[in-house]
Amino acid sequence: MKAIETKKAPGAIGPYSQGFEVGQMVYTSGQIPVNPENGQIPEGIAAQAKQSCLNVGAILEAAGASFENVFKTTCFLADMGDFAEFNKVYAEYFTSKPARSCVAVKSLPKDVLCEIEAIAIKS
Repeated sequence: MKAIETKKAPGAIGPYSQGFEVGQMVYTSGQIPVNPENGQIPEGIAAQAKQSCLNVGAILEAAGASFENVFKTTCFLADMGDFAEFNKVYAEYFTSKPARSCVAVKSLPKDVLCEIEAIAIKS
């Protein structure tokens, strides 16, 4: 097992890693929409979904993988009413259409609107 660390995604804000490589598998921790350069959280579900995707992508890249290598995601929304708008942004990044679970949760860290985690295999 090898922990993944990159400054291109937000650092862990608790006792966890950004992700792990286990053999050819890559597991990302859930990524909330924190901009790693300035710590800011953008406004609105579309901007937050984009930043969460960018954060996942940075971790995948640090592990030698990409969005094309993702075969499973789990998405968390603070409001299922944001699903359609979230989905539009998500589809721009996860073009291989991985298996996915998407659930509404009562709240997310830092009161963000979404969080995305991914599982990929390096090719």
